[in-house]
Amino acid sequence: MKKELYRDTEKGKIAGVCAGLAEYFGWELWLVRIIFISGFLLTGSFFFMAYVIGWFVLDKKNPEHVQKNPLSVAADKSKGWVSNLGDDVKVEVKSKVWQAGEPPKQAFKDIHCHFGKLELRLHKMESYVTSSEFQLNREFNKL
Repeated sequence: MKKELYRDTEKGKIAGVCAGLAEYFGWELWLVRIIFISGFLLTGSFFFMAYVIGWFVLDKKNPEHVQKNPLSVAADKSKGWVSNLGDDVKVEVKSKVWQAGEPPKQAFKDIHCHFGKLELRLHKMESYVTSSEFQLNREFNKL
């Protein structure tokens, strides 16, 4: 899947240029902001002009450009582990400090919580299927 560079105005403070760059390269947003601020303070107008040019040249990110990973679990050594546990849960574990994603401990807690909820649902289904109420409903449906 080809990545494209967009301005992310939802996550951005001014125009979303730093947020778009952070998403494009897979870095933490705070790191890109620090690089831009440091570059502005050290070089002056170059980083300011680059930001303004990015503001006018880059398109805004639309909701259709949200990337979805079709794989349930994929390992990418440059971006850590990515896991889709369902439609509503996506866990990205970063392997390096500057990468975007969750720390491994937090990701483990999130996954543990998600599987705990699934186990509770499974337990409720098993108790219903083995109950006499299920047997009675099944016999009525056969009539």
